[in-house]
Amino acid sequence: MARRTTHHRALAVGLIMAITLNAFEAVAVVTAMPAISSDLHGDALYGATFSAYMLASLVALVIGGEQADRRGPAAPFIVGVVLFGAGLVVAGAAPTMAVVLVGRVLQGAGSGSLGTTAYVAIGRTWSAEEQPRLFAMLASAWVVPSLFAPLAAGWITEQWSWRWVFFGLLPLVPLLVVLALRPLRRLGPPDQPNPDPGRLPLALRLATGSALVVGGLQLAAPVPALVLVLAGVALAVPALRRLLPPGTFRALPGIPAAVAARLCVNVAFFGTDTYVPFAAVRIHGSSTLVAGLVIIGASLSWTMGAQIAARRGAGADATAKVRAGFVILAIGIAGTSAVVLAAVPLGVTFFTWAVGGFGIGVVFNTTSSTAIAQAPAGQEGLVGSQLGIADTLGFAFVGAVGGALIGVADRTSLSLGAALAMVFGLSVAAAITGARVASRVRVVTPD
Repeated sequence: MARRTTHHRALAVGLIMAITLNAFEAVAVVTAMPAISSDLHGDALYGATFSAYMLASLVALVIGGEQADRRGPAAPFIVGVVLFGAGLVVAGAAPTMAVVLVGRVLQGAGSGSLGTTAYVAIGRTWSAEEQPRLFAMLASAWVVPSLFAPLAAGWITEQWSWRWVFFGLLPLVPLLVVLALRPLRRLGPPDQPNPDPGRLPLALRLATGSALVVGGLQLAAPVPALVLVLAGVALAVPALRRLLPPGTFRALPGIPAAVAARLCVNVAFFGTDTYVPFAAVRIHGSSTLVAGLVIIGASLSWTMGAQIAARRGAGADATAKVRAGFVILAIGIAGTSAVVLAAVPLGVTFFTWAVGGFGIGVVFNTTSSTAIAQAPAGQEGLVGSQLGIADTLGFAFVGAVGGALIGVADRTSLSLGAALAMVFGLSVAAAITGARVASRVRVVTPD
């Protein structure tokens, strides 16, 4: 029993370290990206840097989930660490915004592999009653990055260079290997490996189609833009239907509804969180440091929401918790949308966005634990990748739409404030949709 407890503790520490590293990168880059875009004259690719990250993560989630369900989580973990480290080097040394984009692709692939490792490890190691607590611990791994990454990224960007926002994370990569690799190897392959055929071709089709949509939304010429978007939709939608659980778009009770809720919550949250620092710098004229401080409250309250949601088991009051989380998130976004008005102090945005962060913490923890608790033995990687796909597409979608609207504002008489208000309006709509889906988010017992 003591050996089992020690193994669990070591694994938990390793998973927390993996999420901490990813969180530092995510929070720091959101803070530094306005300066990166300005320095490299890359406003047109601002949204694409976030979308490309998530699209690469999408493919890695599928591959990593398959390998974890067949060979165990250690192999996708190692691949993820290598790709993530390489992405930091490429982005940090980038001479143009296009090269930053390449670095973000590598980082996204690494993040996807690490993310699916966490889902598999939790699903195979801890019981359904214990899993909400573990997901809350992973949410807590965002606390230190949320407190220090925006401050550090802002200070480093202003005093040295934004390049050290990437280079500065490299020493953490070998530490992650030391902490997590051994317990993941001990976990080994599942007793019942997933026999389903590989889903890599579907993932590539989905990523390619999504990239066409993202690229089309960045074009100024309407006809080529429409052609790319339609081609992307035709390629991506059939693949997406086969990658997600059957019934996701109808929000059937159980895993499909949990995945549908995750798609909604990512559009809602990241459609706001990605563009609050941008509005702070471009509309309010704040420094990069201040822009980072504005979003700290949401990251901290996310952790608080996850902790509160974890106080009861995976299936306990899942519907009520998810619905409440979405309502709180919608209220937070509505208040935060005032950031597009230069007369509204940024201090107000800090508090309103902290409200939104609490809501997403409740939704994320509940949907994660509800879905993983229902994963068949040997298919934890599959279900984890399906949750990750929903996360990825939500983030990529709002990154593309937001980038397109910013591009329109650059080329036309549409103001930047109006463009960002449209993005925030989309986020509110996604939160309201999620509140409707919540009635079907629950643990379904097989007949």
